[in-house]
Amino acid sequence: MPSTPSAPAQPQAQQLLLDILPGTMPSLDGFVAGANLAALEAVRGLAPGRAVYLWGGVGSGRSHLLRARAQGAGCHYLDARSPAQRLHALATDEDQALSLVAVDDVADLNSAAQAALFALFNRWRTAAGTPGAFALLTAGDRAPLAMPLREDLRTRLGWDLVYRLEQLSDEDRAQALRDRARERGLQLSDEVLHWILTRCDRDMDRLTALIDSLDQYSLARHRPITLPLLKDLLADAPALPRTP
Repeated sequence: MPSTPSAPAQPQAQQLLLDILPGTMPSLDGFVAGANLAALEAVRGLAPGRAVYLWGGVGSGRSHLLRARAQGAGCHYLDARSPAQRLHALATDEDQALSLVAVDDVADLNSAAQAALFALFNRWRTAAGTPGAFALLTAGDRAPLAMPLREDLRTRLGWDLVYRLEQLSDEDRAQALRDRARERGLQLSDEVLHWILTRCDRDMDRLTALIDSLDQYSLARHRPITLPLLKDLLADAPALPRTP
């Protein structure tokens, strides 16, 4: 007699939900600093002619900071998935005015992108102190000299300011989620908060999106936010509409 297929594992539904939740534009004001206040202020005050390299593990917030800072005229955000030709154009087209260039996940850059980033550093250094000066913000998962990159690029990553991003403590994450819930007029029970903190990933952008989605789900179902409601939301994840 054929066995009855088992229900999908809860972590799989949870991860699917987190993957398809609509993203929000990150902001510096929305960054939960914890022990990383100095890094946040350095990024916030990054001026033309200066450079900052951020490094930390998954969930440390480096991509949040780069995306948040690289907004506005003359600002560009790129990562390892961006075409190397785009990075090369920023490095060589001196007719293109730059305000800030942010390059994320530098450890994953291919050889062509590494060459382009090397050229961009040279343009940044040459332009410093001139009307064409721009800021350079880069990030990776390890310290500059530990990067699996060409040697001349590794040294350039450490030319100016370098900050290590520490993971948020559970207390910082819990307070950030309480604050987000309060902004939406919600009150998370200790049970729901503990479940989220122990079962979901540490990425604060995704956790924030989860709170927003939980609020919408609660309103649509006319039910208070409880642990059963949260589990229902995760179980319904495959049926949620995907964002473009």
